[in-house]
Amino acid sequence: MRMPKLSRILATLAAATMASLGVVAVEASPALAITNVCYNISQAGPFGGYANQAASIWNAYTNNINMSQCGSNLMIYYTYGGGSYAVRYSLGNGYVVIDYYQAQQYSPLRIMTHEIGHILGLADNYNGNCALLMSGGSAGTGCTNPYPHYTEAAAVDSWFRSASPGAESTRVFSDSWPAAATAGAQR
Repeated sequence: MRMPKLSRILATLAAATMASLGVVAVEASPALAITNVCYNISQAGPFGGYANQAASIWNAYTNNINMSQCGSNLMIYYTYGGGSYAVRYSLGNGYVVIDYYQAQQYSPLRIMTHEIGHILGLADNYNGNCALLMSGGSAGTGCTNPYPHYTEAAAVDSWFRSASPGAESTRVFSDSWPAAATAGAQR
């Protein structure tokens, strides 16, 4: 009888510690832990709605994460010129910057979902294939697909299930979204 009570106390302490760090594991089944990725759109300007849509897409396509507006593990910003990009501090933590001018040429939802993909551990894949979310702008301005390919979603699930060390280092992703000619900046 004493062991289950101790286990509950330890589980409660672990959950409280993780919550204070902004990461909460919720046991959905014996083999599945879901990590909350808390995002903040207070600085997203006109892209806040796209961030909410992108979070819904990632929630629908993955099993091990739950993205919600519950904190600031992931901050969403916007800028005028210079390019869209993501900076990942660790798996599920960092910030995304959406370039207003690029979002006039490329699908803003695709850009947002792609950039959040970096925060979730995915790297760029400049192969021009519109079916792959992480091909970014290399798929052209006509590509509006905001959905991760099943292999991309499976990779995110795998990293969040195992907390892969490969996705834990700080990394800046300057993407394949060519800067708009009107912005005057080339990347």
